[in-house]
Amino acid sequence: MASPCPARPATGATPVADPAAVPARPTPTRYGRALVALALAQFICSFAGSNMSVMINDISRDLDTTVQGVQVVITVFLLVMAALMIPGGKLTDRYGRKRCFLTGLVVYAVGAVLSAAAPGLGVLILGNSILEGIGTALLIPPVYILTTLLHPDVTSRARAFGFVMALGGVGAAAGPLIGGLITTAISWRAAFVFQALVIVVIVLLSRRMEDPLPPDPTRSFDTAGAVLSAVGLVLVVMGILAADNSIWLMIGLLAAGALVLWWFFHSVRVKEASGREPLLSLSLFRNRTSNLGLVTQNVQWLLLMGTSFTVATYLQTVRGYDAVETGVVFTAATLGLLASSLSAERLARRRSQRTLVMTGFTASVAGVVVLIVLARSFSTAWAFVPGLLLIGLGLGVMLTPSVNVVQSSFGEEQQGEISGLSRSVSNLGSTFGTAIAGTILVAGLSKGAYAVAMITLAAIGLCGLAAAALLPRQAAGSSSAGSRPTRTASTRDR
Repeated sequence: MASPCPARPATGATPVADPAAVPARPTPTRYGRALVALALAQFICSFAGSNMSVMINDISRDLDTTVQGVQVVITVFLLVMAALMIPGGKLTDRYGRKRCFLTGLVVYAVGAVLSAAAPGLGVLILGNSILEGIGTALLIPPVYILTTLLHPDVTSRARAFGFVMALGGVGAAAGPLIGGLITTAISWRAAFVFQALVIVVIVLLSRRMEDPLPPDPTRSFDTAGAVLSAVGLVLVVMGILAADNSIWLMIGLLAAGALVLWWFFHSVRVKEASGREPLLSLSLFRNRTSNLGLVTQNVQWLLLMGTSFTVATYLQTVRGYDAVETGVVFTAATLGLLASSLSAERLARRRSQRTLVMTGFTASVAGVVVLIVLARSFSTAWAFVPGLLLIGLGLGVMLTPSVNVVQSSFGEEQQGEISGLSRSVSNLGSTFGTAIAGTILVAGLSKGAYAVAMITLAAIGLCGLAAAALLPRQAAGSSSAGSRPTRTASTRDR
């Protein structure tokens, strides 16, 4: 593996130089089937992260819990994904992308079935938060690795990522509508049965999927690093969740999380200096373009999940809407996101990735402002449509270029690491969005709390816009960048 550490063992590199070692690319029909499977996987995982927002009242009533209890289920699910995504990406190098993908699907399906039959909150947390979270951490990195490796040029990769991100965004945005319809027509439990059925379809589509690169069973796995990174991320998010209970507890947890994460990165430096392979190479953080892209990814998903949770909770607890009515309101965001995501290939040919990301943040922040103003001035459900439509359009415009910038900043040999890091950062954004918005709302479910939560999200969105403005005008993954860059010094210092 290309790395600034020359002592890293040669066995750590994925053999890509010999064409005979790389399987032939699949036929168009088989490739199309594989892309559909990958996109559906992203869809169902995003759906799982957002559909429960419209089940809050039904689940809390059925399982005799509270809004805070359901928030814990949602947040822990997102947290498990974020904490395990880096180890999940690393495992793909050792065991193969297809094997990790299928294993993740099976674990996810078991969690969905267990959630559907949950007699109480504890079992729901085990099935939905833990097992579905672990399954997602195993299956999502292969989605992005395979999509990148199967599309060597920027245009085709933009088209493929546009399809994957469109279904992922639709899963997140349409989750409230689909979940609301299922919950109202049948039961909230049927929504988990729906997830299990989609997993079955994905498995069938994946039977003939081919892994472009062979796995390397000799690759070591940094177990200690995996534990430290997971514990550190868990403590940080727990600190945010504790804000509405105790400021001192929040400070303590955040400080503990920061200390554990410092320990993790210190162990990475020690391992690299001694020639051992760590969980995550520090070389990934020496690419300025990729770092900025990761920041934009984090903020994008924070905006999407934070807005979804805030608006859904407000509509149900303050306006008294049921699950279907809440889901219908979110249709505006779904349509906007779908329309702009599916235009990713055309937009990538006409505009730079930096321009697309900046435009997306501008539209999304404007959408949040419109939501606040109209919701305060009008009592009708239509007051939420313009803002949600703007947010959907903005997110759809920038989700694909942000992913493309990050994935295209590294060569094939580092796709496992960067995919795990990328998805961990994105899911951490989803976790922060739900945790921050949920903490503000739980402190006082009122119109005032809703406005404060949305203003906070808008302010964070402006931070994302600032990061996007710092991207190079011709960032990695731009239409003028050509094919996928190799991991060179010029790439690192760009």
